[in-house]
Amino acid sequence: MKYQAKNQAFSQAADGIVLGLYENNEFSKSFNEIDLAAQGYLNRLIQSGELTGKLGQTLLLRDLPGVATKRVLIVGCGKKGELTERRYNQLIQSMLKALNNANIREVVSYLTEIEIKDRDLYWNVRFAIEIIEHTNYRFDRFKSEKPESTALESLIFNTDCPQAQRAIAHAQAVSAGVKAARDIANMPPNICNPAYLAEQAKHLAAEFGALSLEVIDETQMAELGMNAYLAVSRGSANPAYMSILHFNNAPDKNAKPIVLVGKGLTFDAGGISLKPAADMDEMKYDMGGAASVFGVMAAVAQLDLPLNVIGVLAGCENLPDGNAYRPGDILTTMNGLTVEVLNTDAEGRLVLCDALTYAERFEPQLLIDVATLTGACVVALGQHNSGLICEDENLAADLLHAAQQTTDKAWRLPLSEEYQEQLKSPFADLANIGGRWGGASTAGAFLANFTKKYRWAHLDIAGTAWLQGANKGATGRPVALLTQFLINQTK
Repeated sequence: MKYQAKNQAFSQAADGIVLGLYENNEFSKSFNEIDLAAQGYLNRLIQSGELTGKLGQTLLLRDLPGVATKRVLIVGCGKKGELTERRYNQLIQSMLKALNNANIREVVSYLTEIEIKDRDLYWNVRFAIEIIEHTNYRFDRFKSEKPESTALESLIFNTDCPQAQRAIAHAQAVSAGVKAARDIANMPPNICNPAYLAEQAKHLAAEFGALSLEVIDETQMAELGMNAYLAVSRGSANPAYMSILHFNNAPDKNAKPIVLVGKGLTFDAGGISLKPAADMDEMKYDMGGAASVFGVMAAVAQLDLPLNVIGVLAGCENLPDGNAYRPGDILTTMNGLTVEVLNTDAEGRLVLCDALTYAERFEPQLLIDVATLTGACVVALGQHNSGLICEDENLAADLLHAAQQTTDKAWRLPLSEEYQEQLKSPFADLANIGGRWGGASTAGAFLANFTKKYRWAHLDIAGTAWLQGANKGATGRPVALLTQFLINQTK
């Protein structure tokens, strides 16, 4: 969809305009102006009770006297001063539904005048675009009958403020990144395997000149001693590939990069420690970390951020066969630590530990790994917050700030010596699980053993990467959080 920011008087002809109305008869400047031109028609609707301003209420008016536009959509904004981001989301979705039902193709929005609690015009515009793009998303590649496209094609924000122009650019890039992540994650696992991830990374690198790609195959992994990563892959007919996207765009091309590592289990049956059959189809989403890193790299390239960023897609598949790794196996990881396997369904940390060691060669200024790592994180935080584990106070604060800015929420989980105690093994340096309690933190503690040479943070997105039930599908999280984090690094 096309987005613009410019001043456009309601006296100019347009397909439609959108006005906000607060409860308790509190009007915006434009609402008053249009009511005056329409000789008090809007006020009479309020007096009759047809307009209340309740959150999400919509009323479409046609051929208002004194107004050139054909249609005027009034959207209820609730009580002034109480419009939160969540309520704004409801408001924009109500607006979008009404506009599409009315078959309006181009609309001028005066909702730039309404106030979102603790937010400015930039976020008013940016949130609107991201909500619209997220709502309009469809994954219908495998449907024989495609749903009709939405009617609305163009949205003009009634402002010429430079903030709005910047918001449009940022929102479009973030939305494109979210869509890219959702598209890959929603692909069925018989198509989206590690080789498919590498192929999509190749296409992305071809699209943006500042991006380049290298792919590490299983032969190279064996030469590097990535035995934990390879052990997970052994049970699958689809070989593992680690796809590495380089975005070298800082003024100083030799500046140390920010590295993002995404867990890319394109399907996780649990290996020999086989998962229950119920909902196993959703284990195609176990590559949500790699999908989100892919989406962030797309957004960063579109924004042309002056940064050096490396995105690692750790592609692998975890299946049971006669060659699969077993509970009781002891693996020697790339950095030399040995790991006793107690559960083959705790495979993501085994893939990541070698990917994290491999990333040392980039001498990162900081590294963030993203993974659908533990069901324990879902139990702890539900589907609302990603779990953040980070010992670096400044890095943790920066990530939580980006989460707050974007409403791509995260919550910090503890990481202390006690969790390392749970990972002790009588036969190896580490066990790959730490028992029933504190599973999200013990998983983070496991990874911490492989991140001693750089600043590191871990995002567990097991609860936020996809939705279940009637709305089943990838969310594209935490693309917005990480892209905002990187935007903030440029300031």
